[in-house]
Amino acid sequence: MDFNNYLGKDIPKLGFGLMRLPRVSGAGSPIDIPQFKAMVDIFLDAGFTYFDTAYGYEDSEVATKEALVDRYPRESYQLATKLPAWHAKTKADAEAMLYESLKRTDAGYFDYYLLHNLGAHRSAYFDKYDTWQFLAQRKAEGLIKNLGISMHDKADHLDEILTKHPEIDFVQLQINYADWESHSIQSRLCYETALKHNKPVIVMEPVKGGNLAALPQAAANVFKEADSQASQASWALRYAASLEGIITVLSGMSDLEQMRENIKIFSDLKLLTSEERTVIANALKELEKVDTIECTACDYCLADCPENIAISGIFATMNKYAMFNNLERTKGDYVWETKLHNRQGASACSKCGVCENICPQQLPIREHLERAAELYE
Repeated sequence: MDFNNYLGKDIPKLGFGLMRLPRVSGAGSPIDIPQFKAMVDIFLDAGFTYFDTAYGYEDSEVATKEALVDRYPRESYQLATKLPAWHAKTKADAEAMLYESLKRTDAGYFDYYLLHNLGAHRSAYFDKYDTWQFLAQRKAEGLIKNLGISMHDKADHLDEILTKHPEIDFVQLQINYADWESHSIQSRLCYETALKHNKPVIVMEPVKGGNLAALPQAAANVFKEADSQASQASWALRYAASLEGIITVLSGMSDLEQMRENIKIFSDLKLLTSEERTVIANALKELEKVDTIECTACDYCLADCPENIAISGIFATMNKYAMFNNLERTKGDYVWETKLHNRQGASACSKCGVCENICPQQLPIREHLERAAELYE
C-alpha cells in the first residue's frame, strides 16, 4: 500500500463518532442538542472534519441534521453512515435504509458509506439481499462517494470478503493496543489484512469503549510514571493514530470535556516513540496479570454445544469485566455476544459437559458459565 497517497490521507486524524452523544438526563433520554451543537462547532473550528453515524443510531442521524447539516456548508465536512442489512427482513427493507438515512440527515450524499458490522452470521445478509450491487449502483449515481465495510470478526473472514469484493474502498476496524494481539478480535491481523488488499483503515474503538481510560491501578501507574500529565486515553488514541494507512481515528465523545481533550491531543499529534511503545507494552503486562479465563476463542465448544451457547463471547465479556471492572458496559457486551448473535446465554447450559471434553485449554467451562449467569442474567 502506498502510504504517501491513499484515500483519506489528508483527512485530519480525529473523527467524531456519533454513537455516544450527550443526553439530556442520561441513557435513554433525548440527545442534548445545544451541547451537541457546541461540540460540532469546536470540532470544526479546530480543523477536524469527519463525522460518523449509522442507520442504527436513529436519533443520532436526526440530530446530525440539526447540529451539523443544517448549519454548515456540505463541502466543509465528511459524513459517514452505515447500512445493517442483517437487521432487515427483506431486500426492499435493506435498500430502504440508505434512503431513510438520507432523509434523516438531509445530507444529499454520504462521503463514506459502510456495509455495517460484517462478521459471523451477519455477512450472509449482504449477499442474500445483493446489497453490494445495490450500493455500487448508488455510488455510480453519486449518493455515495466512497464505499466501505465495518467489521467485527477475524482476519481470515476479512480476507475472504476483500478478495471477493475488491471494489471496496476502505475498511473500518476495531483497533486498540489491548486488542492488538487478541485471539478473538485480532486487531493486528485484521489491520494487516486490510493493508494487504490496499485498503486504508478507519479506526473504531481506539479506547475500547472507554475502558482504556479507566485502567486497573497497576496499569495506570505505568503510564503515570512515564508521563504524569498525559491521560490514559491519550496513550490509546496516539497508539491508533500512529498506525500507517489510517483515514481517521473515531472517538465517541460524549461531552465538551472529552471533545476538548481529544482536540488537544490531535491538534499537536505526536506519534509514539519506541520508548513510549515500551511503556504501553509494560502496561499491557500489568493487564495480563489480571486473573482471566484463558479462552483462545477457537470455538470448538460452540460447534458441539447442543444449546448453542455463546461460550467464547461470554468469556471475552467476563474477561473485560475482570480487567476494567465496568459491569454496566459489559452487560451490553453480553447481550451483543448472545442475543444479537442468535446464541444462548449462560443460563441455557444443560451441564452436559461436551464443551469441556473438547476444550483444548481444558477449561472448567460449566463453572465459568454459572458465574456468567450470576453476573448478567
